[in-house]
Amino acid sequence: MPAIRAAQVGEATKLTALCVRSKAHWGYDAEFMRRSAASLRVSSADIALGRVLVAVDGKDRALGVACVIPDGAGADLDLFFVDPPFMGRGVGRALFKAAVQTAYMFDARTLIILADPNAAAFYERMGARFLRNAPSDAIPGRTLPLYEYDITFEAAS
Repeated sequence: MPAIRAAQVGEATKLTALCVRSKAHWGYDAEFMRRSAASLRVSSADIALGRVLVAVDGKDRALGVACVIPDGAGADLDLFFVDPPFMGRGVGRALFKAAVQTAYMFDARTLIILADPNAAAFYERMGARFLRNAPSDAIPGRTLPLYEYDITFEAAS
């Protein structure tokens, strides 16, 4: 199992590159990737606020990244990416559990997930509930599956 730690100041560029590799893994073309660039960026400000988590191996190499943004009684899973060579190896599961714990520490009762269609099955396996399709935050006219994860259920178990 990977270790999960808070992202460190100065890692934003490296973590952004991980997000780009992960998104590109699904075969999106260069124009789509260009239009998605802003939504794949890891913010130094979010790192400083303790919102960014990193899954790492024993040599502290980044395997995955997540960003949880508190929003009232909920939290948004703003970023969630696993480096392609480590997909299907438990990194996403460990990182998702840590993201849920982080949202709980922000006093959130739900975690809202605007998912890439290729990640929908993963979020369903994690226990997230499909709400509806919603507008993409990166590509105008594109809709994405919107999920909700009940953190109060997780906290009670």
